[in-house]
Amino acid sequence: MDEIYGLGELFSTKGSAEISPVERLLNEFEAHETKEEKSLEQYRTLMGGLPNPVTKFILQLIISDEEKHRAVIHAMIATLKGSLTWTKPEGSLEGTADLSVLNGRLRSSTEEFIELEKEGIKECKTLMKESSGYYHGVFKILLDSMIRDSEKHVELLEFLRENLKST
Repeated sequence: MDEIYGLGELFSTKGSAEISPVERLLNEFEAHETKEEKSLEQYRTLMGGLPNPVTKFILQLIISDEEKHRAVIHAMIATLKGSLTWTKPEGSLEGTADLSVLNGRLRSSTEEFIELEKEGIKECKTLMKESSGYYHGVFKILLDSMIRDSEKHVELLEFLRENLKST
């Protein structure tokens, strides 16, 4: 199973005093998680003292993204810890469920979601052109951010689709 995830040689240590590459990676993720937590605190503190609704709205979007980033990092940390301890901690990305039963439905839903996201990208690009210049460019930057999110969603869904083929 380690070969599936490319972890085969990550667990090897050449000497007892050395730290394995997966442990080093885990340490780096944990350090990043700590930095994410501090930045979230700083954003929340900053947002609390702002009267401008646009600024507050934009900072809330950033905070939401940072919270997602923290959840992603946490899941990767749980997965690495599980690999090191041969367990499946809560929040780990290593699953135990048999997806073969749901594969057909998941595949068709994934295809539909990919198409929806692509349509959303086209619509946002049209809206961005039509609303350029509104509210000092706030609409443009928000729509552009939505486009990037949808592009990310397409990438994630395509990854899912490929993984569903192999199960």
